[in-house]
Amino acid sequence: MGLMASGLDRLSKKVSRRRKDVTIGACMSGRSSKGGQKRRCQSLSPDASSKRRLVASAPAAAAHASPQTAERPYPNPLASLAAGPYLGIASYLDAHDLSHTDAACRQLRAVNKLTTGPWHSLGECTYRGMELEVVGGFQSFGQDHAGNSENWKARWNFFRQTIPSFSSPFAGREILRVANSDIVAYCRCRLRTDILALHPDKGIYVEVDISANADNLSLAVVDFDGGGQSSVTFSPETGAVLRECRVRDSSVEIEGTYIHLLPSAGTGHRFQGTLGLYLKGGHLAFFRRWRGIVAGNRVQGAWECTGFCTDLKWAQGKRLSVCLAFRDSGAYRVSISKIGSEVPFSPKPSAEAYEESKWSRLYHDDDHALVV
Repeated sequence: MGLMASGLDRLSKKVSRRRKDVTIGACMSGRSSKGGQKRRCQSLSPDASSKRRLVASAPAAAAHASPQTAERPYPNPLASLAAGPYLGIASYLDAHDLSHTDAACRQLRAVNKLTTGPWHSLGECTYRGMELEVVGGFQSFGQDHAGNSENWKARWNFFRQTIPSFSSPFAGREILRVANSDIVAYCRCRLRTDILALHPDKGIYVEVDISANADNLSLAVVDFDGGGQSSVTFSPETGAVLRECRVRDSSVEIEGTYIHLLPSAGTGHRFQGTLGLYLKGGHLAFFRRWRGIVAGNRVQGAWECTGFCTDLKWAQGKRLSVCLAFRDSGAYRVSISKIGSEVPFSPKPSAEAYEESKWSRLYHDDDHALVV
């Protein structure tokens, strides 16, 4: 038994030495006996020569590929959106959102300003029924200019800045001084009654802010640009609505009627606050909100409204002008604060105003202006 154990022990040591020799030999086989240079081992990946052959063959393979495959551009999802659902999506955006879209993407900015793009559609909707007084006539938002391509965002900005402004001799959105008595200041915006008649759900609201009032002023709408000689005027101090018409074949040069629909402020009170005129469905309504000083603080009163008080049977032509009539000269501070479709609240028809017997007769002579 001892001899067998001794023999097994020697055999185990011999096998162990052989394994160690094989391991050392395998590690040393990577070095050449000449020059001590390292010899590369085989690898499963292609060697350098194989890689060079693959790279060299790539141009040849590309030369044999079809042009459609070789030059196919990376697809741009925004390009397909611009020609497809994007215009429908953009129709829900307002001017603020569209401006952010323009700033975010150059390609969408180019699409937005084109005809039938969102700036064009937004302008057509916002300024429907309005015209802008320009040199030589009037201009609507969608009016074409000899077929030239339009930047509709630039047209939108032009209308947004110009619609709420006064005509010559006044300039801009604000009047600070009136040189003479009985002066009428016209707004550059005109109201197209024929277009609004096709869209009875579309209303136009014009708002004027009065911060300083030297004497007396009124808000009116007239049909002079349409060839007529009639007007409807609202006096904020008295709360009265006046209808006037110049009659050429009558002994009375100007005839008219009036009705009190809001409380009078009393003698000596000069109006300061906000006035509004609203035209919708062929009917007119006027708004008033007083502003005063209480304990050194400026206080806004509540909105008042005449309700819809007259139709447009008195008007001739298809174009109405909004204006302010100043009774006396002096220092004023009057500005057009808003022109759009949003009103303080939706007015209801005044039952009293549509009863002709409720209107009182009003007479004028040649020494007074048509709009008072």
